[in-house]
Amino acid sequence: MRTGRTAAVSDTGRRRLRNEDAFVCDPPFFAIADGMGGAQAGELASRLAASALAERTGRLRGESDVAELVQAANERVYRRAVEDPAAAGMGTTVTVALVDEESGTVAIGHVGDSRAYRIRGDRLEQLTADHSLVAELVRSGRLTPEQAADHPHRSVITRAVGTEPSVEVDTFTLEAVAGDLFLLCSDGLTDMVDDDEILAQADAAGRDPQQLVRRLVDAANRAGGVDNITVVAFEVVEGEPAEQRPEPAPAAAGEPTVAEHAGDGPEQPPAAPVSRRGAGKGGRALALLAVLAVLAAAALLVWWSVRR
Repeated sequence: MRTGRTAAVSDTGRRRLRNEDAFVCDPPFFAIADGMGGAQAGELASRLAASALAERTGRLRGESDVAELVQAANERVYRRAVEDPAAAGMGTTVTVALVDEESGTVAIGHVGDSRAYRIRGDRLEQLTADHSLVAELVRSGRLTPEQAADHPHRSVITRAVGTEPSVEVDTFTLEAVAGDLFLLCSDGLTDMVDDDEILAQADAAGRDPQQLVRRLVDAANRAGGVDNITVVAFEVVEGEPAEQRPEPAPAAAGEPTVAEHAGDGPEQPPAAPVSRRGAGKGGRALALLAVLAVLAAAALLVWWSVRR
């Protein structure tokens, strides 16, 4: 058993100005983080968490290593929130998946309301339980799933990474079979696209992860795109486990990284793989226009001085 094709995409959506989601897609390890907090603190929290997760060293195995990774991410976000008044109270969801190709299992770690799904055959299964107010009310029988879908407090989460010195991490291990397709996604997808539509999009994509993540983002945007949308997908296939993979190479010049979007401050997270659609392009275009305007003004000033 081994990890097959993988894909990941993150989109700002149609309503938000910034993307507060981050992800790691580095087989056999995958993670997603959806930040929260005032000003740019949510963006900072998710990228600090993603950086901590991407810095893992040595070979990881099982739930205990997954839990330790999430605790390390919690420590980094919490420490920054304590040291930086502008980031006080920030936090992030974290959902991670670690494929053990030798045992044919997938270890999941989870905090918050970002989700992990598995598609097997003609069935989509939600693997994680949301740590949210409405999810707790549904589990206690005080709300129906239909009522929860339209509840005004459906985005209120009851557990997050970085808001306390330590965090309780849900962990579990699944047996994988060839053909399984796993998804990690932020609530920007699941608030817009229901489970039946996710499965329909997977079928329409031929279970191809690259096509699927794009189709899901497009579907969420067509439904309104009220939040950032991030989807990570990977498949498990027949075959011999891959040999020990080398450490990820540093990001190439100009490649988006966590560090580029982390904000100013004494501690900057190191680079980790991250990708975004629909965010940042407008800002770069405006910056270029500003530079051209300054150069034009300088040239006009020189010409005016010579004429005098």
